[in-house]
Amino acid sequence: MKYLFPILLLTLLTACSKKEEEIHAERRDLTETVFASGQLEPEELYNLTAQTDGYITVLGFTEGDILNQGDTLVVIDNAASAISAMSADVLLGIAARNASDNGPAIKQAELSSELAQKKMLQDSLQALRYQKLLAQNAVSKLEAENAQLAYQTSLTNYKNALQSLQLVQQQADQQLISQKAQRDINSVSSSFNVLRCTHPGKIYKQLKQQGDYVRRGEVIAIIGNAEKLYAKLNVDEDNIAKVKVGQVVNIQLNTMQDSVFTGTITLIYPAFEETSQSYVCRAAVDVPPTMRLYGTQLQANIVIAERKQVLVIPRKTIDFGNTVNVKGKGPTTIQTGFISTEWAEVTGGLNETDVLIAPRK
Repeated sequence: MKYLFPILLLTLLTACSKKEEEIHAERRDLTETVFASGQLEPEELYNLTAQTDGYITVLGFTEGDILNQGDTLVVIDNAASAISAMSADVLLGIAARNASDNGPAIKQAELSSELAQKKMLQDSLQALRYQKLLAQNAVSKLEAENAQLAYQTSLTNYKNALQSLQLVQQQADQQLISQKAQRDINSVSSSFNVLRCTHPGKIYKQLKQQGDYVRRGEVIAIIGNAEKLYAKLNVDEDNIAKVKVGQVVNIQLNTMQDSVFTGTITLIYPAFEETSQSYVCRAAVDVPPTMRLYGTQLQANIVIAERKQVLVIPRKTIDFGNTVNVKGKGPTTIQTGFISTEWAEVTGGLNETDVLIAPRK
């Protein structure tokens, strides 16, 4: 019992030393923002992909290179396409000869039609002769009819020979057209062995080395605009409805944490992105950073509203259930609007004359 009184006295002194802090509500300008994470990406970003299978024999770039339109970037060795192109040229030459006037099939069909024509003319004269002889009763009616039948048969054969000639010519022309098309296709396929820059840009990422074997569709490098960058922002689904095109964005890069860059929301993608579990927005950066690093991680605050001279109190004064301790009133429930990390907007339940009491920590 002799130690109880000093301990009790020490407790009372400690409690009394914690003076209550009186806090007044005040008017301030508040900026309401939505937080977003993301990364920097260049405009006009695209993948340089292999258009054919083969080994990379020439790799005409390294990461960071600035490209001009028409620059040769990659040469892929594809023996199969070279063989196909050569055989297509040979087959085209054969088809051209077959479609010419001296083509073997055409010449044979012409000869057959000429013979059929001669036979038809001969049988025609024979049929006329027999008709005259029949009128003079020099031959029988059966012999005259047989001569006429022979003429009709040779006439039909001649017409068939002409149609055969036309068909052979048509088939030769079709084969020539087909081989020309195949030659052109193989020529295009051969051009896939050489990849050139379609428009000026910068190599942001190199994924293959000289000597690597690539398959059609594999990404060799990532290319984008050398100057223009934008911020790709991920916004959670609770806040995406507040974001609008044209809103100002304050951006801080992980690589340049002492600087804040401003931008503007230019595009809101309508689809939910499964990989990041968020919605994606694009923000144009007003003055891009001097270090244009593709994929630089960033944090951003999207300004969705600016409130002028609203009634605010420190956020630390608000307890559970939106209650505050008002001097002379005790615990009081208030209504709040926008709440930042330090301040809370008061929309009801409190006025400027009220004094809040918070324990000094």
